[in-house]
Order: sequence, then C-alpha cells, then structure tokens
Amino acid sequence: MLFSSACAGPADSSHLAESTWKFVSIDGEEPASQSAELTFERAQLDATVGCNALGGPWRTEADRLIAGPLEQTEMVCEGPVWGQEKAVGALLAATPKYEVEGNRMVLRSSGHIAELTREEEPGPGG
Repeated sequence: MLFSSACAGPADSSHLAESTWKFVSIDGEEPASQSAELTFERAQLDATVGCNALGGPWRTEADRLIAGPLEQTEMVCEGPVWGQEKAVGALLAATPKYEVEGNRMVLRSSGHIAELTREEEPGPGG
C-alpha cells in the first residue's frame, strides 16, 4: 500500500495475509477516526489511526505478530488521534500476542491492547 521493502522477507501465508481490519477499540477507547485500520498484504503491513501511516514487513510466529522495521509518516496530529497513533505504533513494535476468533482480532502487549474486526471482502464488481 504505502510502503514497499526490497528486504521484506518471505511472503506470509497465514490466515492474516490479504486481509483488512478496522479498529474497534484502542486501549479501551473508540478510535478517534473512522478510517483507523490495519491491512495485511502478503509481506507488508499498513496501519493508520487517522493521521499518519505506518508500515513495514510482518510475519507471525506462534501467537505473536512480528512487525518491522516499521516506517511512519511524520505529520503533526492533534487531539485523541495522536495518543492512539502512538499507542498503535508501540503495540505493533512490541511483538504483540494476537488472537483471532471469527472476524474479531485482539492485539495485546504488556502496555497496550487493540480490538479489531475483519472487513468483508468486496463482492464481484465491488
């Protein structure tokens, strides 16, 4: 999506690949932006909470999401989106545990937690 990396490593073939997830809560709070989402391409993860974009290679190992090195745009953001953006960046950098049950995912580190729902795939012609 936003970032590409020549050294992204092997493609991840897990059940997260080629999926998009909307944030439902970040540290127990509703996302400040309706556009807050996390997208997993084959070898690239992209995240936005509503201001800056964050991305880099990713893979899973056991129950951990391993992302990085991550690159981030550096626009100045104001209000609650700024704190949520920092929380999501810290969460992804912390090799969080992830749990997927149906269309719900929880990412959890020692300092942060995020709940997400899988976006439905667009139908033919959509």
